[in-house]
Amino acid sequence: MKECRGIISLFFRVPVLALFLAMSNASFAEVPDISQAELMQRIKASHAQLILDVRSPEEYNEGHIPGAINIPHNQVGSHLSEIISHKNNEVVLYCRSGKRAAIAADTLQSAGFSKLLHLDGDMYDWQNNGKLPVVKQPCTSC
Repeated sequence: MKECRGIISLFFRVPVLALFLAMSNASFAEVPDISQAELMQRIKASHAQLILDVRSPEEYNEGHIPGAINIPHNQVGSHLSEIISHKNNEVVLYCRSGKRAAIAADTLQSAGFSKLLHLDGDMYDWQNNGKLPVVKQPCTSC
């Protein structure tokens, strides 16, 4: 009898866990990607509204996309006043590999930002491209 309860319990837990995981990624799945080439064209033409690097300040200083501002993913909510003027404009998000950008996207979507774009390949692919500009600066607050 205990074995049956364990099996039944497992059958309920797995779908609930799967539903939770699907919902936790649902909002970021709705954020369209922007390619490296498209972002680079916008930077060259000065049409990139806001490029938001959500990595740590140390990572940002080691190298970031030209024109990007740095607000770590776990501080986006407390720094909304700095970027709220871009609420109705396109905002490009990136981190190193995408996970922190997804967290930042959720925060921004909850605050009403509706024109979010995610950099395809994030900073990892941008740097590995070898042909795209990377700005490095000394860390003053590290």
